[in-house]
Amino acid sequence: MEENLKNLLHLGETYNEKNIKELSPLALAFIGDGVFEILVRTHVLNKNLSANKLHREAIKYVKAKNQRDLLEKVKDNLDEEERQIVKRGRNAKSHTVPKNAEISDYKMATGLEALFGHLYLLGRYERILEIFMEMIK
Repeated sequence: MEENLKNLLHLGETYNEKNIKELSPLALAFIGDGVFEILVRTHVLNKNLSANKLHREAIKYVKAKNQRDLLEKVKDNLDEEERQIVKRGRNAKSHTVPKNAEISDYKMATGLEALFGHLYLLGRYERILEIFMEMIK
């Protein structure tokens, strides 16, 4: 089962430093959004709440404004490559306009998601957890 999951994801085979750099920052943010969401959901699950309350608790982390605030908490501890990924994500030209967020918050959230996507595709799971744990403490 675990081997089938690895084959489905193709991690380690398909993605390397070179072709990850060729992905658009919005593609990185797309996958990073999923990574961030699963981390948040796992974190709030420990609070033993009803499904509705779990959802409301998760929203506290995944709103653009809140993601921007979380990024602010860790930005000084990012290395230069990570800062560049955040910057690429922040500066990406998105064709969607956020309904319930300031554009500046939305752009910073995209930068954060691009960082998580980049690290995920490189298989740097420990670094993802290190950054996430710093954000939520």
